[in-house]
Amino acid sequence: MAIQARRDVFQAIADPTRRQIMGLVARERMNLNAIADNFEMSRPAISQHIKILMECGLLNIKQQGRERYCEVELQPLTEVADWMQPFIKMLEQRFDRLDDVLNQMKTDKKSKK
Repeated sequence: MAIQARRDVFQAIADPTRRQIMGLVARERMNLNAIADNFEMSRPAISQHIKILMECGLLNIKQQGRERYCEVELQPLTEVADWMQPFIKMLEQRFDRLDDVLNQMKTDKKSKK
């Protein structure tokens, strides 16, 4: 059952429950009851979270017999990865500078001996 993305992917992953649902379903496709069994909240509340994930294109629900199974769709997360890339690069540069400082400190310490 495909629903056209109407919500922002960032909105979907902003909620910790939705991130947990994504983590569960990423490991294995699950029916709605199996997902709900992992949370201490009402099934309608879980259904609302699943609906938001579907509207963002992060989950698909497929009917198999009488059961409905959720499957994760990772493609929409590329938007998040693309947005994060400049920040990741900035952090890597900072860690590189920290490595340089630490290496210089080691060199200075060895030269004093």
